[in-house]
Amino acid sequence: MSEKRVYTFGNGKAEGKADMRNLLGGKGANLAEMNLIGVPVPPGFTITTDVCTEYYEKGKETVVGLLKAEVENSVKHVESLMNSTFGDPSNPLLVSVRSGARASMLV
Repeated sequence: MSEKRVYTFGNGKAEGKADMRNLLGGKGANLAEMNLIGVPVPPGFTITTDVCTEYYEKGKETVVGLLKAEVENSVKHVESLMNSTFGDPSNPLLVSVRSGARASMLV
């Protein structure tokens, strides 16, 4: 498993890329790649698919402890790009949360 659990993207930069689909899931890898090629998408971050495995192996409390600082830093990164603050009633950072998987479900 990777040490890094959270990958940011925004403003034409991304820590991930399209070929990291297994680690970032389809949505996460595609959002990173779209940023890299200049498609205008809002900044954000992806929590890796490995975190799900860690959750089942180590438990909720351990995983929350492992993720807390990385998620907080990623939120601050998005706040700086969007010039808004998470939880601020006068200038709130608006977010969207999506789940993803290593592979899309085929119907």
